[in-house]
Amino acid sequence: MTKNTFRIFTIMALALFAYTLWIMPPPLDIDPKAWRLFAIFSATILSILFNLLPIIAASIIALAVSVLSDVIEPAKAYAGFSESFILLIVAAFLVSHAVHKSGLGKRLSLHMIKRFGKSTLGLGYSVMLTDLLIAPAFPSNTARSGALYPLVYGLAHDCGSKVGDGTRKKVGSYLMMTSMAGLTVSSALWLTAMAVNPVGAKIAETMGIHITFSSWLMASMVPSLIAFMAIPWVLYRIYPPEVTFTPDAPANAQAMLDIMGPISRNEWITAAVFLGMLILWSLSGFFSIDKAAVAFGGLGILIATRVFRVEDFHSQGEALSTLIWFAILFALSTQLAEMGFMSAVANHFTSYLAEMSWMAVYALLVVLYVTIHYFFVSQSAHLLALFGLFLSIGLSAGVPGELMAMMLLFASNFNAIIAPQGSSANAIYFSSGYVTAREIYIYGGAITLLNLIIYLAIGTPWILAVTRS
Repeated sequence: MTKNTFRIFTIMALALFAYTLWIMPPPLDIDPKAWRLFAIFSATILSILFNLLPIIAASIIALAVSVLSDVIEPAKAYAGFSESFILLIVAAFLVSHAVHKSGLGKRLSLHMIKRFGKSTLGLGYSVMLTDLLIAPAFPSNTARSGALYPLVYGLAHDCGSKVGDGTRKKVGSYLMMTSMAGLTVSSALWLTAMAVNPVGAKIAETMGIHITFSSWLMASMVPSLIAFMAIPWVLYRIYPPEVTFTPDAPANAQAMLDIMGPISRNEWITAAVFLGMLILWSLSGFFSIDKAAVAFGGLGILIATRVFRVEDFHSQGEALSTLIWFAILFALSTQLAEMGFMSAVANHFTSYLAEMSWMAVYALLVVLYVTIHYFFVSQSAHLLALFGLFLSIGLSAGVPGELMAMMLLFASNFNAIIAPQGSSANAIYFSSGYVTAREIYIYGGAITLLNLIIYLAIGTPWILAVTRS
């Protein structure tokens, strides 16, 4: 059987699977439209996972089928295009291009190579450490990915790893995947590193569970730091870079810095704009500052000063592509939750937990909470839809309140790399072309499993110890 024949056979099998779901009676008293939307969404995700269609093609087809079959209303299907956090992804991606084009990204990456560049693994750890240290000042992992991405992109380029010339896996793919995975840990380590973390803490407070910045950090510290140590090494083993040791890289980086000379006008402008954006993003957790507006304001200044020229838009088709596929999948996922599909599935599975010990209930709830993230295109939507439900079920089964709340909140972050659409932060890295959707499903899923094991096996006894002391 040829590869093309196998692909056609697989597409037909997937179409039959989706049609079977479509016509079968909905289980669990699920609304028929919600069940049909689940059939569309499942077929879309599977077509991406098995590399049958590009993610944007699969998303557009799903949107058309959903609207034309009257499964969801047009206004709700297109609602994702007006979401500010999705527009933030696009603006941050364009600003990142300006950072690279101006030479600032290259200069920063050369300094990192000079310091950590003797091995690709060392660069992986340095990227994650940078994220870990700046995370508490960034109440948005999407904004943080916009700050980290130019650095990682520059590192890849300056190590001779580029998209389109067959060298993406030389260094770039590994660094992109490592940085994307690192966001799951940095967001779980700090209460203020993810916009929805304080929201979850507030929900827990209504159930009598009080979580502060210090109690969050104390509970998260041990499992998060162990995950920080494990992730770059595990990815290095299962998703290895083609180039591992570069003993001459620091000296070469210094030579390139010498050639670049003093910081140029465009670099100064870009640095000032970028620093201003970082400051405003970091303050958005305390003041009413729209992060997307900050990104667009920075982009506007870069265009006005001709650092980013109008013609540069023509080479940034991935930004538009990202806007389209992420907005569509977000809208479909949101409608699944609003139609009650997610809560019906969660209630069905948790109904089997009544006769189990609290420890078994706890473990199964966390595993289910992580796994169901495949069907969410937003960590915030996931938490708002299911966190309160899962927490109340755990409490009624006798699970210690702080343990259940903390682990579900951590899981809302460490499950983000489970799929390309698992977090808005993922979209920026995916748009680079260094990692494919299928690779994120496979290796991102592996890192999610690693995180799950670390937080359950090590985090559980640690949280119990610090909350009972």
